[in-house]
Amino acid sequence: MTFEVGQSAQVTKRFDQQAVGQFAELSEDFNPVHLDEEYAKNTQFGGTIVHGMLVSSLISGLLGYKMPGQGTIYLGQNLSFKRPVYVGDQVTAIVTIAHIRDDKPIATVKTQVVDQHGKVCVDGEAVVLLPK
Repeated sequence: MTFEVGQSAQVTKRFDQQAVGQFAELSEDFNPVHLDEEYAKNTQFGGTIVHGMLVSSLISGLLGYKMPGQGTIYLGQNLSFKRPVYVGDQVTAIVTIAHIRDDKPIATVKTQVVDQHGKVCVDGEAVVLLPK
């Protein structure tokens, strides 16, 4: 496999309340802003929002399965949560190779998740060991 700066992949998904509930069970994050519509209506968000880490998990799937693909190993990730993703929103996660080291098969990858309006919800950068 040959990798180049600028290569990109994306995936689009909609998170429903069932997925949010399942993630809460798995992660032990039962914050009512994710699970209780009545509670969430009285927050700055005005409704239930998807866990930021659930939204960001799409990045992991892209890196490990689509691009760079199977055999990719996460070495690090920074994330900045820019805006909420509401339950029912459609989001698109995008990964783009930004830099490949000359001395090792290690790449820096720009990572983003945008909502259905094209607004950035999650912005970050991952460092990965490229597959052989």
